[in-house]
Amino acid sequence: MEIKKGIAASPGICISEALVIDSEEYRIPRRSVKPSQRMGEILRVRNAFRDATAELIELEAAQDPSRAGKIKDIFAVHLRFLKDRSLRKEITDLVYAKSVAAEFAVSTVLRKIATHFSSVKDAYISERAADIYDIERRLLRHLLGERREDVNHLSQEVAIVTRELSPTQTAGFDKRFIRGIATDAGGRTSHTAIVARSMGIPAVVALEDFVELVRPGDPVIIDGNRGIVILDPNEETLSEYRRHLVEFSALEDRLGTIREKPAETRDGVRVTLLGNIEFPDESHVVIDKGGDGIGLYRTEFLYLNRENDPTEEEHYEAYAEVIQACQGKPVTLRTVDLGADKHTQNRRFAPEPNPFLGLRSIRYCLQNIRMFKTQLRAVLRASTLGPIKVMFPLITNLQELRQAKLIFRDVMEDLHEEGLAYAKDVQVGIMIETPSAALVASALAREADFFSIGTNDLTQYTLAVDRGNELVSTLYSPVEPSVLRLIRSVVQDAHRHQIAVGVCGEMASEPEYVMLLLGLGIRTLSMTPPMIPEIKQIIRSVTTEDCNRVARKVLAMDSERQITSFLRSRARAIMPEAF
Repeated sequence: MEIKKGIAASPGICISEALVIDSEEYRIPRRSVKPSQRMGEILRVRNAFRDATAELIELEAAQDPSRAGKIKDIFAVHLRFLKDRSLRKEITDLVYAKSVAAEFAVSTVLRKIATHFSSVKDAYISERAADIYDIERRLLRHLLGERREDVNHLSQEVAIVTRELSPTQTAGFDKRFIRGIATDAGGRTSHTAIVARSMGIPAVVALEDFVELVRPGDPVIIDGNRGIVILDPNEETLSEYRRHLVEFSALEDRLGTIREKPAETRDGVRVTLLGNIEFPDESHVVIDKGGDGIGLYRTEFLYLNRENDPTEEEHYEAYAEVIQACQGKPVTLRTVDLGADKHTQNRRFAPEPNPFLGLRSIRYCLQNIRMFKTQLRAVLRASTLGPIKVMFPLITNLQELRQAKLIFRDVMEDLHEEGLAYAKDVQVGIMIETPSAALVASALAREADFFSIGTNDLTQYTLAVDRGNELVSTLYSPVEPSVLRLIRSVVQDAHRHQIAVGVCGEMASEPEYVMLLLGLGIRTLSMTPPMIPEIKQIIRSVTTEDCNRVARKVLAMDSERQITSFLRSRARAIMPEAF
């Protein structure tokens, strides 16, 4: 049994077999074969080694002689392994002894060798692990060929174990079969973690080297509550976690009873609970969980995994689906937040060296006005179907807000001239996601109808910590004193100018932060939909004076660790099952 500590990215517990996928998204099937089929599988292994060797020799011959030095050494290492008879014999022996498919035997043996190399202190030997993984991928390409399966077509429950996942990979998972996710890379608020939470899939990220320890089919436990992954758990551990699963299920049933009740403190203060969604069909989850509407509709999903930009009609149909599903409850659409790690970098001839500080979000829209207007036309047309608000992302100064509003008004005039209907009273708000916006919030409040604090990016930019980088993920925390002071300042400026202010970052999804946010003056929280019942239960268990005392105490603290410990203990006292 081996226990690895990472970062709890999505709550819940998964007990399942591991499905190890690489960056090329291979599924490595654990398939048994009949004794009569073993010789056929052994022949497949031999052919894969032969074809991989021929492919490498051809690649080596095609190299530019003037640059072939280091590359030639790499080819030599790979060819030495592929021509090693003892390696091939170990794989074919496994096929014969266990009656397993060729691809499973190849992956099992090579990952065992790679894990051994990784553990050796000698740098030269430990670096050979990367060569073994490369050889594994090459052999799997020849073995799977057109029979290669991707993780979207599963027939049994599995836990995904991989180096990293893109948000679109995660969003494409079938929840019936993907029971948990464990990744070496990522952070608490990486986009993959956010999508996993919205889908209700337990996830642990930032495990560093876990994938090197796991073979396909290994039993694993993914504890998304505590940020722990257990490989090959013993019977005692399995029994303990099965008991936790029963308790967790009982908590969910109990929380289901408050679905129709308001998120109201014990002294009668009403809090609006909204859902964050990535895709139109998630709006049903928000309503089913007792949400008051959509507080953050991330519309950029329309741009992912396609060659051409979506049409106005495609935009309109997606927005109409969400508005109609919400049955009169409000919907806040965020205009496209492209750039950074999404969409635009794939299209650039030379990717930006630092895209998170580059052409992203509202900056990208203001330089691609035709695309921006296409979306705004669809938004305004959809406004006739139900109550909606528009929100601009990553506003950093007053000029950006004024430019965006000017384009918005231009689109209104165009629709009016064309005789197309739209609501005249659509509210226009902004996300406060940068220290610059927080520091000039008073000026922004004079021209915005509402604020929504995006704590994910606000924390990232305030602390200079890439929220998707596992090497610095321990430094990322929305309750660092500097971040909390900015949040308090934004709330005060919004109240002073009498505009609404809420939190739509992942901080709003965390039970331990609820009392603090209420104590800071927040009365609107927008979160990942599965967390709505837990957050509602916390709110219904406290008074506003309780929350005010918590906020005063936290603001007097100067240590993130001290703040986190204090907030967690307060939340645990209210709802121990969630921790």
